[in-house]
Parts: sequence; C-alpha cells; structure tokens
Amino acid sequence: MRQLIEDRTGSPSRPASSADPHSPLMRVTAHVTLLHEGDPARRIMEVMDGAVMLTKLLPDGRRQVVELLGPGDVFGLACDEVYACSAETLTPSTINAHERSALERDPVLAARLLRRFETQLCSMHAHALVLGRMSALERVAFFLTRLAPEGLGGGTLHLSMTRQEIADFLGLTLETVSRAFSELKRRGLVALLRADEVRIQDRSSVRRLAGAA
Repeated sequence: MRQLIEDRTGSPSRPASSADPHSPLMRVTAHVTLLHEGDPARRIMEVMDGAVMLTKLLPDGRRQVVELLGPGDVFGLACDEVYACSAETLTPSTINAHERSALERDPVLAARLLRRFETQLCSMHAHALVLGRMSALERVAFFLTRLAPEGLGGGTLHLSMTRQEIADFLGLTLETVSRAFSELKRRGLVALLRADEVRIQDRSSVRRLAGAA
C-alpha cells in the first residue's frame, strides 16, 4: 500500500511492456489494464513494484474499486474459471505472472501466494467494515491511514489515485469525497497542497477518525 504514494522524482516512464510476451515478468506504465473481469483466468499475478487497483462493474455501469495492492500482493482470483475482477496499474509497476499450472508443480510457490491471499482477505474485511459502518469523513480518514500507516506525522502524501477513484474505493460520490477532504482541512487535520498532494497535520486525530487509534 505504501506504493500508492506515487514516486514523483521525474524518472522517465516505462514502456507499456518491456518484457518478452512469453516472460512472466512485465514492466508496465500507470493506468494499464492487466486483467479484464470475465476473461478466462489463466494466471495469478504478483506485484513486485508499483501499485494496482482491482475493480468490478455493477450491472448499471457503476464501478467499485475492490482493493488496492502494493509490492508483495497478488491478484487474479477466479470465479467459475474466469477473472473475478479487473486489474489496473495506478503507477508504473513490475508484475510477475504465474501460470496456474505452475502452482500445481511448485508447492512452495503455491503456499507463498496463499499466505498473501490470506493477508489480503483480512484487508478486504476491513474495507467491508468501512463501506458498511463508517461515515464519509471516517472513510476518507481510513483511506489516508491505509496509504501511509507509519508516516502520517507531518508527511506529504502524493496520491496516485484520482478523486473519482478514491470515491469508487470508498463507496462515495466524487462530491462527497471532495467535501470530506475540505472538512478535514477545515478542522486542521490535513493541508490540501494540490489535487494529488495531501499533508497530514494531525496524525493522531486522523487515526482516531479512521478507528485506528
């Protein structure tokens, strides 16, 4: 999750894919769709570097951001042998793609990926609590603590997600997310430097709002 704080050092962007198409290692730029919901599930992918978001489309066309992933996280779960979610990079990323058949041949790899899925499942349970019980202000505070749980004291977060993507993750409208950020600013908890830059002014208060104190 720390990789959702985007590196803005001016490094040149990577090509959409610089790896051989038959190689499991892929280097991709930001906002590249890696998997499409409903496609045949042939691979499980592992984030080596960068940030990825998983999304699902509702029948009416609305989008829900299901999960935010960083280095070490894995994705590509199947439902009836098709991908359960779409996956899109948020930042330039390096992805390791594992053929599903490889998991049957390599029990060590299979066990490692299973442990990562278990950890991520716990995070998704926390996300479900946010959507079901928290107010809009609490949800945005949760989002900020999720980005940098150990670095909120006086640090500046460079957000790699747009306000609309944040809204899709938190189950809110774009307008509600904007109002929540403004309210956090009014209370002196954050400073809004730019649309993609937020400085945490009061770490403990933000954590209390998020239920993490």
